[in-house]
Amino acid sequence: MAPAPTQDLFAERKSGRSAHKLSITGVALSATLVSLYVVINLAGGDWFPFPGHSAHRVPVYAQTVLSECASVKAKPGVSASFTKRIKSDRFEPAVAPPQLIRNATIWTGRKDGTHVVRGDILLQGGLIKAVGSVPKKLLAEFGSDLIQIDANGAWVTPGIFDLHSHLGVGSVPELRGADDVNSIKGIAQPWLRSLDGINVFDSALKLSISGGVTSSLIFPGSANAIGGQAYVIKLRQTEEGSPMSMVLEPPFSLNKTSPTDPPHWRHMKHATGENPSRVYDGTRMDTMWAFREAYNEARKVMNAQDEYCAKAEAGLWKGLAAEVPKDIKWEALVDVLRGKVKVRMPELLDKPTTDGNYQLNIHSYSPSDWDGLARLTHEFKFHIAAIHHAHSAYLVPQLLEKFYGGKPAVAVYKQEAYRGSEFSPKLLNEGGFRVIMKSDHPVMDSRYLLWEAQQAHHYGLPLNKALQAVTTTPADVAGFGHRLGYVQPGYDADIVVWDSHPLSLGATPQQVFIDGIPQIEKSVKVPKPEALQQPPKTPNWDKEAKEAVKYRGLPPLKGDNAEEVILYNIKSAWERQSSGRFVEVQAEPQVTKDNRTWYDSIMHFAEGELVCSSFRPDLLCLQDRLPDVPKIDLEGGSVGPGLTSFGGYLGVVEIDQEPSTNDGYSYGPFDKEFEVVADLSRAVDGLSFEGRDMLLAYRAGVTTSVAAPRTRTMFSGLSVALSNGASHSLENGAVIKDITAVHVVIEAKRQPSVSTQIGLLRQILTSNDESKVTGWFRAVVEGQLPLIVHTEGADIMAKLLALKAEVEDLTGKTIRMAFFGASEAHILAKQLADAGVGIVVSRARSFPLTWDARRMLPGPPLTWDTNISVLLRHGVTVGVGILEGWEARNTRFEVAWAALQAPGDISKEDALALASSNLEKIFGLPRCEDFAAYKGGDIFDLESKVVAVMSKRRSRTEIFRE
Repeated sequence: MAPAPTQDLFAERKSGRSAHKLSITGVALSATLVSLYVVINLAGGDWFPFPGHSAHRVPVYAQTVLSECASVKAKPGVSASFTKRIKSDRFEPAVAPPQLIRNATIWTGRKDGTHVVRGDILLQGGLIKAVGSVPKKLLAEFGSDLIQIDANGAWVTPGIFDLHSHLGVGSVPELRGADDVNSIKGIAQPWLRSLDGINVFDSALKLSISGGVTSSLIFPGSANAIGGQAYVIKLRQTEEGSPMSMVLEPPFSLNKTSPTDPPHWRHMKHATGENPSRVYDGTRMDTMWAFREAYNEARKVMNAQDEYCAKAEAGLWKGLAAEVPKDIKWEALVDVLRGKVKVRMPELLDKPTTDGNYQLNIHSYSPSDWDGLARLTHEFKFHIAAIHHAHSAYLVPQLLEKFYGGKPAVAVYKQEAYRGSEFSPKLLNEGGFRVIMKSDHPVMDSRYLLWEAQQAHHYGLPLNKALQAVTTTPADVAGFGHRLGYVQPGYDADIVVWDSHPLSLGATPQQVFIDGIPQIEKSVKVPKPEALQQPPKTPNWDKEAKEAVKYRGLPPLKGDNAEEVILYNIKSAWERQSSGRFVEVQAEPQVTKDNRTWYDSIMHFAEGELVCSSFRPDLLCLQDRLPDVPKIDLEGGSVGPGLTSFGGYLGVVEIDQEPSTNDGYSYGPFDKEFEVVADLSRAVDGLSFEGRDMLLAYRAGVTTSVAAPRTRTMFSGLSVALSNGASHSLENGAVIKDITAVHVVIEAKRQPSVSTQIGLLRQILTSNDESKVTGWFRAVVEGQLPLIVHTEGADIMAKLLALKAEVEDLTGKTIRMAFFGASEAHILAKQLADAGVGIVVSRARSFPLTWDARRMLPGPPLTWDTNISVLLRHGVTVGVGILEGWEARNTRFEVAWAALQAPGDISKEDALALASSNLEKIFGLPRCEDFAAYKGGDIFDLESKVVAVMSKRRSRTEIFRE
């Protein structure tokens, strides 16, 4: 664990600074000689030639021109005086008094992310002044002004640096007036600046801070091949309150730094692949030509500048124009070619160069794109800093090494790309790449960027690399490793105090400091189990990772079939009660001679059915009668029920943006005049099996899905319950229930108006006509089928509760109703409970993406309550759903997180019900008799993995061998 308390004041990193200082001195001396030359000529004579050059009259603008030429050639870097600063350039004394964080467990980021020290941290002047054992003499200087905070041993890390975000330009709630992510005025627009669209009132800024994010690189979107310039901001509200005041180290193009002062790094967004092709109705060939054409224009400007400056510096003024050639449209790309810009290609990320080579960030998904980009970098001689969304980069490491200036870093996040792998961070790290996890906010809520690092660690990325992936590595790659990404004296006072180990599930900030200013006014601190103060162990995924490479990103996902299996060394098993809920039964631990914990417990399954169990008095196993069948040591693991998922269209959608892989969209039963022209769509008719998200969910213990038809209208159709592990719809147990519920969508962004939508629903629910559509809704009225309404806002839900009561009063029947989405359901918790209406949240952790979700409950550390905890406290039946199919595999972690956020309101039994018995109740499903075996931990544990699934309804067991 951590070493004993020690004094560690972190000596300054001096690598490369001497050479850099000489370089700056040389520039200054050159500028002085040039100025002297100009002054002499202007003051005393017509000419004063350099040796070997002809005499030329020196114009009055010569000094300005020569200074500009020196500035054009200056390389980005850190000022020699920066390391001597005594306070931050962002220091605001009124809100940042000196503070001492005492008794902390500090992950410093040093020594390749392995350095941990127990001690104190002194913050003053917006900087970290001391770390470890802080001298009393230093503390005495502050007297009573010093604020002391006892961390009680809590983990402290550098603030999280999100290397790919659209915070501020893609504001939430989503509104047309605040959507500044993409311009569609041209495929290549390097002159655009994300800074010009940043909204300082974006609701997500405060939320992201509450997740430990302190800095973000804000990009334009990916609609264009060249989307524009990006800027690093600190997320805190400044005294000035402007977007510009949030920018960290504004580039020289904004603040006009002196040629003797190294300019700051600039950043730019490029994108390849389907986004620009789709937006501009083109192909990858068109996109690559757009790059080449734009860079050729920039090269023309650069060559003209170089030719002009060469003459000016040689004193050859005759015939020279009064200004250095420039073009405001292409100046940013000129700086790319001069090595002053870090370019991001949404798909990769690696070592930052220190030789002045240009670095880019590029949005790019496939090897075909990277191959073209590699050629582009050699043609125009620039380096790419990082490729983002690099889901299949692990398959082509040699290709990535072909880029000009060396391989880029690799930035990944959710693994939704078809050949993407959860083992990509592990494999890239083993291949020598620097791995970065980023959010692409608001595509993924950047508040939970740390969760991406936790998942990467779960799937094999070493602990130090996982923490570096969201702190030190992005800071270094972005050019801010001299002030961000480390807990080290002289660095910005951007740190996070966590309530548990930062790689443990549900780790939440207790406090976040930016520039030494605490950001959470009244922090809610939820107690966490002691076990979560230690980093989780990583399951063994070596076989799965090798197969991901062997099969080019499409490894076989079905397990080995076995007629029988015996599980042993089981710590706990979950048993269903007569109420339908599950309870956990524990085995007694024993200690072996070699001091290992052992559980003398056995469960035997035959054709997917439980035959005997040490946990069941009525099904005790007789050791002498156990057959010779496959046996699996669960190593103190657990056996739990198969989980259920709803919301991600598993079974009807495979690749979201490829229509041929999907069932498509339901048109609804009505024409424009609201006359019935068709029956409701049935999801069962459009099912496809063996989708990768389905099989990955099955391998993660999520054995059942409920899928509704997709629609762009008010009427979705009839949902189906299916087995995620089945091969086709005629297989035994594949279709669990062909019609489970009637689904409608009520929301403001659809046509017609909300009031018209609700009025139409009222008309159908009270109609007596004989159409098939009305027949389905008559089944709803009579309580035969549940009505699932997809909506977010409390106002719409309140109107629907009133409509339910109205129809029930009219018919004397009870309608089974539930809401899906329901971010604001907590506002109506009592009314929902009284009406017997269930809730399936689409986000276990709320996010105000839309206007109707703006009153969501963020949970700790901002609020005690969460949407789920309030609803359960009032007795509402709650299930946890998903928005995209790939999320289903994380179901067990999502429900565990819900319990960790509200330990007094949500027990382990309650958490399990969120993804099992509660969903069965809402959708009227038959009781699931599937089981999943977890090795190395329990169902909610990041240390465990599923090694077998036993399905009675499918009469089979699948073993996932290691």
